[in-house]
Amino acid sequence: MRLEQTPLFQFSAYHLVLAFLGLAIILAYWLPRFFSGREPAASALLIGLGYALFGWMPGLPQAVSPANLPKPWEVASELCVVVGLFGVGLRIDRLAGRAGWAPTVRLLLLAMPLTIIGVAVLGAYVAGLGLAGALLLGAVLAPTDPVLAGDVQVGRPTEGGEHPVRFTLTTEAGLNDGLAFPFVHLAMAISAAGAVSAALLGEWLWRDLAYRIAVGAACGVGVGWILGKVLFSVPRENALAKTESGVFALAGVLVAYGFTELAEGYGFIAAFIAGVTLRRVESEHEFHVRLHDFSETIEHALTALLLIAFGAAMPAILASLDWAGAAVALALVFIVRPAVAWVSLAGQGQLTGARRFVVAAYGVRGVGSVYYLSYAGSHMKLANETQLWAIVGLAILVSTVVHGFTAAFAVETVTGESQR
Repeated sequence: MRLEQTPLFQFSAYHLVLAFLGLAIILAYWLPRFFSGREPAASALLIGLGYALFGWMPGLPQAVSPANLPKPWEVASELCVVVGLFGVGLRIDRLAGRAGWAPTVRLLLLAMPLTIIGVAVLGAYVAGLGLAGALLLGAVLAPTDPVLAGDVQVGRPTEGGEHPVRFTLTTEAGLNDGLAFPFVHLAMAISAAGAVSAALLGEWLWRDLAYRIAVGAACGVGVGWILGKVLFSVPRENALAKTESGVFALAGVLVAYGFTELAEGYGFIAAFIAGVTLRRVESEHEFHVRLHDFSETIEHALTALLLIAFGAAMPAILASLDWAGAAVALALVFIVRPAVAWVSLAGQGQLTGARRFVVAAYGVRGVGSVYYLSYAGSHMKLANETQLWAIVGLAILVSTVVHGFTAAFAVETVTGESQR
C-alpha cells in the first residue's frame, strides 16, 4: 500500500479560518490598549474584525447568516447566555434590602414591558411589520445583555463595594433575559394562530407567564442550594471546594439549566438564581472567585467566537436593512430604552441625576437578542425574518459601539471609582 505524498504549502481554507479567528480575537483585545488603560471593550471590535476578515469571502456571509441557519446560532448563543447568567449570579456579594432592589423591580416590571410596547409600535407603524412580528421584535430587543455588559456590572466575588448603579444594572441583566421569554412565546403563539383570542391569552398567562417563571425561580433556588451543599458541606472533611476545580461552575449551570428546561421552566431565570443561591452558601469562601473566573473564561471564549461569526454574517444580515428598520433600531438605543427607564426610575432616591441617566441609557443589547430571534426562527417559519434580523443586527452593532466604548468611563464617573 502506497501513501500519496502531501505537497508542501497546500492551501487549506479550514486552517485559514482558524488563523483569522485567532487573529481577530488578539486584535480585538490588544488594539484598545493603545487608547485606554481600562479592560478593552472588545465586543464591537470582534464584530468589526469578523466583518473585515470573513465578510468579503464569497458566499460565506449567506452561509453563516442566522436567518438561513438559526439552530446553530440558537445553541451557541444559549450556552453564552446561561454561562454568563450563572457567573453574574456568583458576582453579587450581598443581597440588598427592599430599597436596593426597588430600581431593579421597576426596570423589570415597568421599563421592560414599556420597551416591548414601544419597539412593537415602531415595528408595526414604521417598519410595517405585522402584529406577531412587531411583538417578537419588541420581545427580542427588550432585555439587556448579561454577556456584553461586564463594564457596567458589579465586580468579581468578594470584591465588595457594590454601588447602586452597578447593582441595578447587574440584577436587571440577570433577570430580564428570562422574563422576556413569555413575550417571545406570545408572539410565536399569535403567529401560529394567525389571531389573538381569549383562549390563547389565557393559556399564555398560566403556562408561559406564571408557571414557567415560577418553575425557573424554584429550580434556581433548589439547584443552587444543593450545589452549595455538594461543594462546601458534604462531606465536610473532604469538600469539593478543596479541589479548587473551576469546572464545577460549568457543571452547575448545565444542571440548573437542563433540569429547569426539562420541567418546562425558564432556564435563564434558573441559571441566574442558581448562581445567586450558590453564592449564599459560604458566601465569603474564596472558591467563589475561582468558580466565577472559570465561568467567565468559558463565556468570553464562546462570546468571542459568536461575535466574530456575527460580524462575518453582517453583509447578509444588513442586506435587508432599509431606512425604516434603521430608524427602529436607532430609536431603541437612543430614545426608547433611555426614556422608559428614566420614567420608570422616577422617585428612586439612590438613583438621581447622572446616576439615573446612566442606568437608563446603558441597556446593552447583544447575545440575548441573538438567542431569542434564532430560537423563534428555528422553531417556526417567521414572516419578514430577514427584516427582523436586519433591525436586530443593527441594534446590536450600534449598542456594542456606543455602549461598549463609553460604559466604563460613564459608570466610573457617576460611582466615583478609579479604573477597574
